[in-house]
Amino acid sequence: MDVLTQYAWIAWLVLILVFATIEVFTLEMTFLMLALGSVAGLLSGLFGIPWWAQFVIAAVVAVGLILTLRPSLLRALQRGADPARSNIDALIGVDGNVVRTVSPAGGQVRLQNGEVWTARLSPITEQVDVAVGERVLVTGIDGATAVVVPLERSTPQ
Repeated sequence: MDVLTQYAWIAWLVLILVFATIEVFTLEMTFLMLALGSVAGLLSGLFGIPWWAQFVIAAVVAVGLILTLRPSLLRALQRGADPARSNIDALIGVDGNVVRTVSPAGGQVRLQNGEVWTARLSPITEQVDVAVGERVLVTGIDGATAVVVPLERSTPQ
């Protein structure tokens, strides 16, 4: 057992490197906290603490950091995030014109941003078809198909 305690620092260094490498790719701060817990295990090992106690210290420190420090770090990271929607999220709520008659089976629409999308009617609509030239609203994206509902026309008074 003395040999295990004597060379535990190698295992701690490997764990620190593995956790830090994983953190670089995930950026969710969990593996950073595990790496810091491993640093605590390494430091405790340098003071001659048995290997099982090193493990307990590392686990307690990692769990403590995950519960206390991680939430505030994630909030700080998200505070500077770009609030603009992108990709598919940016298409929800966009209106467009029907290019080819849209039915529950399919059709085509030209969205406000100029893109032409395959489209189908949302199952919540009671309408059977939306004719060419009518306006629609994107309510969802299903694969490469825009799910749309017809926009209600306002009648002139």
